[in-house]
Amino acid sequence: MIKFGKGVVKFRIPILILSFLLLIPAAIGYFNTRVNYDILSYLPSDIETMKGQDILLNEFGTGAFSFVVIEGMDDKDIDTLADEIEDVDHVKDVIWYGSVADFSIPKEVLPDDINEFFHNADQDSQLMAILYDDSMASDGTMAAIDEIQTKVTDQCYISGMASVINDIRKLSMKEVPIYVVLAVVLSLVVLSLTMDSGFVPFLFLLSIGMAIIYNMGTNVFKGEISYITQALAAVLQLGVTMDYSIFLWHSYEEQQERFNGDKNRAMAHAISATLTSVIGSSITTVAGFVALCFMSFTLGLDLGVVMAKGVIFGVIGCVTILPSMILVFDKLIEKTKHRAIIPDLGKIANWITKHYVVFAILFVIILFPAIFGYRNTSVYYDLAGTLPKTLQSIQGNDKLTSDYNMGATDIIIADSSLSAKDSQNMIAEIEKVDGVKMAASLDSIAGPSIPEEAIPDNVKDIMKNGDYQMMLVTSEYATASDEVNNQCNEINKIIKKYDNSAMLIGEAPCTKDLIEITNTDFARVSAVSIGAIFVIILFVFKSISLPVILVAVIELAIFINMGIPYYTGTVLPFIASIVIGTIQLGATVDYAILMTNKYKRNRNHGMEKREAISSALQSSIQSIMVSAFSFFAATFGVGLYSNIDMISSLCNLMARGAIISMFVVIFILPSMFMIFDRIICATSAGFKPKK
Repeated sequence: MIKFGKGVVKFRIPILILSFLLLIPAAIGYFNTRVNYDILSYLPSDIETMKGQDILLNEFGTGAFSFVVIEGMDDKDIDTLADEIEDVDHVKDVIWYGSVADFSIPKEVLPDDINEFFHNADQDSQLMAILYDDSMASDGTMAAIDEIQTKVTDQCYISGMASVINDIRKLSMKEVPIYVVLAVVLSLVVLSLTMDSGFVPFLFLLSIGMAIIYNMGTNVFKGEISYITQALAAVLQLGVTMDYSIFLWHSYEEQQERFNGDKNRAMAHAISATLTSVIGSSITTVAGFVALCFMSFTLGLDLGVVMAKGVIFGVIGCVTILPSMILVFDKLIEKTKHRAIIPDLGKIANWITKHYVVFAILFVIILFPAIFGYRNTSVYYDLAGTLPKTLQSIQGNDKLTSDYNMGATDIIIADSSLSAKDSQNMIAEIEKVDGVKMAASLDSIAGPSIPEEAIPDNVKDIMKNGDYQMMLVTSEYATASDEVNNQCNEINKIIKKYDNSAMLIGEAPCTKDLIEITNTDFARVSAVSIGAIFVIILFVFKSISLPVILVAVIELAIFINMGIPYYTGTVLPFIASIVIGTIQLGATVDYAILMTNKYKRNRNHGMEKREAISSALQSSIQSIMVSAFSFFAATFGVGLYSNIDMISSLCNLMARGAIISMFVVIFILPSMFMIFDRIICATSAGFKPKK
């Protein structure tokens, strides 16, 4: 390691030149990485709902649709608007009353449910459906919605998941740069309070910022990343890798005293010491993110790969770019030296160790309500329900609900050879299911009162194509509700009775699959992350008891963090219950490992139990606090600012989790060491003094 450190010191100028040059391809990669705003697209490709989506796109040439509620317009103006919308690129078809039946056919002749679907006489409004020739979140669909919004008037309200995704895209693009600014500014505040140089914090943030750009730039090889990954990656990488920079700086200052101010030699040894320590702590963080890759819901794979890669880039930057910057800007660093504003808090270590019984009892008292809250915290799966009410898509959805009592809209893909009789009977059964507002197939639209010849060819082409036919089901129930999930089960039973190959697809069935899959993912990811970190600690400390103690302490912090929403009545996004525990465990178990290393060294050097534990706490408390506050700073501002609840909730949980882990490690872990010292020493290598 020392040879590597000397190499970095010797070639610091070429390292800096190369690191800045690498920003160019990294930036190009970043701007050429597509962002995916459709969360449901991360469902496994082999489930029926996703296969049905592919059939819809490949066989029918449509992968998304929007509903437009039109108020106070006559048929002639709507017909003109429909023609204008049909001319928009990536719009496949526009369906409204005038396209389903000729104007010469009175609305009253249509079946009641079809008439009510397209027309609300009380509100003087009509409903228009727009079909797109691309997938829900494709660039083409997003561009089409943008253009349609320029053509419609204030009398028109566009709704549907494609419209919601487009609004999320716009909101995210506006907010993500502000997330980074908030994280940087708040991190600077924390570092200014805890560091002894006014300029070093800027170097920390510059080197970490470069590592973030490298990480985001290399995502181009993945092709695309989710908008959640894009929003969280920078602030998360900043929060979890700041420790490494702080450790390097403290080690550098210690080595300067050792080598009488020889800064080159001091930096070489500081790099060596940092690399040895950081590799151990970064492995647990990487393991936490890698655990996310075991999710069936592949959003976890997306976030896990990007963040594991980000930690590796952070380590590399910490031992190459940052040391080079510190040496190059040495004069400026010396000019801005000052005393750290936050006082040394190590003096409370003796008091904490002395009252270890109190904190052990506190552990037991807190544990049970924390676990209860953790297990009973409510989560939501409605991706649109928590977005700002000012968004056009949310206003459109609200209008659709109020004027047409319409919640979820599903599509049935069935065999085109299904007889007209079976098709009509299937639709008749579906209409009897609780909460179904309307069900329609080509055969049910024609029925006995309208000859098939009166139905326009474009409508026939939409409903039947080659080997498949499409049927529409609208529900009074909202997506992600228990009622609509039960409704999906009932409809699936009916369609399988008539056609075993039939598929129910759409936002509600996909969300139902999401609920079932992520419930399984939660248990799997928790087990993998705990198991992986348990094994890492076991090998790092060569101990049987320490992995149990350290993981138990951090799990308590996770239970508290995830249990608080139950007692405050807060409903969390579904993804939070899966990823927060893993991220908090991987990112903050380092606090416990740092103190354990010092405790081990003290016992190995012959200190008695109380003295060893108190000294370990005293020497690590400052580092733990700086690390926790840095993580808090990187995520707290984003949590307060973001209007996307999924981003806001995740950042609030991570910020709170860092502080809770800090308190638990500082106050609870020493009591665990005091109680289990004899067991630890007997079951762990390196704790007993050398003879």
